[in-house]
Amino acid sequence: MDGRPPGAETTRTDTAGKLAPNNAQAARMGQSGMAIARAVADLDSLLQSAGIEDRAVNEKRYLKSDLEFYGVTVPAGNRIVRSWLDSLDDISHDGVVALAEELWSKPVHERRAAAVHVLELRLDRLQPTDIELVERLLREAKTWALVDDLAASVAGPLLDRHPNADAILDGWARDDDFWIRRSALLSHLLALRSGGGDFDRFTRYADAMLEEKEFFIRKAIGWILRDTARRRSDMVFRWILPRAARASGVTIREAVKRLPPDQAAAVTAAHRTRR
Repeated sequence: MDGRPPGAETTRTDTAGKLAPNNAQAARMGQSGMAIARAVADLDSLLQSAGIEDRAVNEKRYLKSDLEFYGVTVPAGNRIVRSWLDSLDDISHDGVVALAEELWSKPVHERRAAAVHVLELRLDRLQPTDIELVERLLREAKTWALVDDLAASVAGPLLDRHPNADAILDGWARDDDFWIRRSALLSHLLALRSGGGDFDRFTRYADAMLEEKEFFIRKAIGWILRDTARRRSDMVFRWILPRAARASGVTIREAVKRLPPDQAAAVTAAHRTRR
């Protein structure tokens, strides 16, 4: 018992991460600023409760981040966010954007990861013009642990619907910020992995970045080639073989993982000629 009379209004959450009735009702009533703040406060409390102190210290050190960490595992964080979000009925486009921005507004890793997951889970509510918000978050993220899902699972599908996708991505591919260049590559990942996507555009960017020294660019190129090769290994082989001597070892090691053994051996041998 907490001393309140029976039936007193509450804004607390239950153990499944669902919003208490009054918060859910407020959220259904148009996602006012106050309702958004209360809903995010509920999620923040759930995330903090799931945190592990040692993990928080280790993750902050591993990611070399200036953000605060609660120490929530990725699977646990995703479960909490999904359950919490499902309790907010009828969230409009503006409500989704407001939730993401409120979560992102504090420099806490788990809150920012939750913002990314909200955008991903409610992608159908977003509009192509929301790519401006996504780009801002990408520029502020400064870590693969936030950039990768935001670029692949949010920016990519949004750009697939954007009438100026080529111009936007061309700019990203030339950007001084390597996280934005990485995002230009990763925005192609899901479509190429599934057997669709614009391989010509991706490889145009990859070819221009192939000799970059930045690890996160080298890794992204190889990762996307690897996942594309799941369904179209011959296409990947034809592209990477004549460029193998220019590519880094990181790129080649990823790219050949899904190639047939004879193709992988040919690419690896061609790469060795750079030595």
